[in-house]
This record gives sequence, structure tokens and C-alpha cells, in this order.
Amino acid sequence: MIRYDLLTTDCGPLLIAINEQGLCHVDFLEGERPLPIQDEWQRDAAALAPYLAEFREYFAGERQGFTLPLAAKGTEFQQAVWQALCDIPYGETCSYGEIARRIGRPKAVRAVGAANGRNPLSIIVPCHRVIGQNGSLTGYAGGLAIKQALLKLEGIDC
Repeated sequence: MIRYDLLTTDCGPLLIAINEQGLCHVDFLEGERPLPIQDEWQRDAAALAPYLAEFREYFAGERQGFTLPLAAKGTEFQQAVWQALCDIPYGETCSYGEIARRIGRPKAVRAVGAANGRNPLSIIVPCHRVIGQNGSLTGYAGGLAIKQALLKLEGIDC
């Protein structure tokens, strides 16, 4: 069973969902992806309270890392990319090419971009910290305005 709740942020409403293993979905409701809530999902503020607390701390500038159990599902390649994203320190950025090199697949830049776009745990797996090789902001499922706001929150001017 998937339980969820919504958090109001300066970047817009954030959907946070958990399953029995941990956090399985984090997504801004404004953006390019369709609303992922399924009919069988149950809204459960009590179950989500510790998760929402960490996100509130992040948006208040009081938290740079998360301690939440994660339960993202993806291919082996996606998991490798997502782990590399988690290794990007708070307040820093990295290019798609650098992520490809870090996972030992230097020619897989486009595949890294695709895995980045399928990241089900926005913010926790910080895909917003990935930028173009030339330093430009590139696509973000939540929209470039949200990506820019998250980077600014972390002290990065873009």
C-alpha cells in the first residue's frame, strides 16, 4: 500500500509518498509530469509526519541531507545514476557528463539524462543539482523555475 501527503512549499505543492520500505515518490505537482496519485493510494498525514518534517527543515534552510529510508524502484543503470546524484554535495552542481564518468559510462550522457528525468525522489535524489556542461540550467521535471529556486535555496546562483 502507498500512503501519501502533500506539503506546501515556496516552489509549489510537493507530493510525498511512502510504501512499506520507505520513501517511494517525491514530486512537485506543478511541472511536466502528470499527477502520479493512483486510486488505491491513501492520504495519511500521520504516517508521513516524519517525512514532511525533514522536507520542511530542508525548505527552511535547516537541513542539507536526509535520513529517510528510500524505496525507489528503477533499473540497475537508473539506480547507479541516482546513487551518483546522491553523491553531489549540497550547494554544488555537476554536469550530466560528469555523472556518466562517475558511473563508469562516459559515453552514456543522454542515458544519464533520461535516468535523471525518471528520478522518482525529487530533492532527496538531487537531480536539480545536475546542469549542462556549459553551466546552463537544463530540463527538470518540476520545471526550470523550481530547479532554479532549489539551487538558490542551496546557495547556488544560476
